[in-house]
Amino acid sequence: MDEVGSVAGDIVGMNLVTHQTGPEGKKVRKVLVEQGLNIAKELYLSIIPDRETAKVVVMASEAGGMDIEAVAATTPEKIIKVYIDPLVGIQPYHCRQAAFGLKLPPTAMKPFVSMLGNLYRLFIDYDCSLVEINPLVITAEETVIALDAKVDFDDNALYRHKDILDYRDIHEEDPLEVEASKFNLNYIKLDGNVGNMVNGAGLAMATMDIIKLAGAEPANFLDVGGGASAEMVENGFRIMLSDKNVKGILINIFGGILRCDVLAEGVVRAAEKTGIDVPVVVRMEGTNVEEGRKILADSGLSLITATDMKDAAEKVAQFVADK
Repeated sequence: MDEVGSVAGDIVGMNLVTHQTGPEGKKVRKVLVEQGLNIAKELYLSIIPDRETAKVVVMASEAGGMDIEAVAATTPEKIIKVYIDPLVGIQPYHCRQAAFGLKLPPTAMKPFVSMLGNLYRLFIDYDCSLVEINPLVITAEETVIALDAKVDFDDNALYRHKDILDYRDIHEEDPLEVEASKFNLNYIKLDGNVGNMVNGAGLAMATMDIIKLAGAEPANFLDVGGGASAEMVENGFRIMLSDKNVKGILINIFGGILRCDVLAEGVVRAAEKTGIDVPVVVRMEGTNVEEGRKILADSGLSLITATDMKDAAEKVAQFVADK
């Protein structure tokens, strides 16, 4: 045991000394040392909701250790699907169906069935949208071990599971996304150069698509929501401007619950506080649109108006291309 402990200590020390920074200069804050295994077979196992059937689906495959999308595209026959009625719950025959489909050795059957039952209870009890083990390994000793796993929780249900929030590690998240979460903004950082501010997830997706169609690349997904205040708009604008990759901004708002004049007030306030050094294209339609346009026009800001989405995307794409 002393020799093993010494080796483990050397490994930890080596990682801390020689790998203090990771991708994008991030510091390594934790080191994980795992037991070596004599792997005989790698499997895939996951549990997800299926909206089409309104059931929970256990997906399993003998092609573990691979991207399941790649398996589905090249060898779909290797994917086993077991559908479970959530009102009935998982039954022993569901587990056996998955186990037989994976061609498990007899000694691995019982521990696999127990594991799958526990995973299903985790999925239901914690309002998960995904529980995935990849790979699930069968060792040469015919034991079943989850070698790597991923769990996604439904954000809308986190109020029921405050203990999960204790596991959050903001050091593993993008700083701009962390900042946006403080103001209840739906923000995802991307690799492009056009910042987007949109109200409504569907409109945001369409806006990103039309930006790409115009020849530019979106720098973020930002849905300020239907009931956003001027303060939320201001914070969203500030976060976009703090992204050094953003060379232009497209504001695409359909005024409904979020009125156009409220949006305009937020944009003006943000611009006055942060200073705008990139072109901003604004397309607004809907409730109080004329009031919103007047607020922007009277602000003295150098803003570019657009008549429709196509016009807005083409204008911002041209501006960033000239940068």
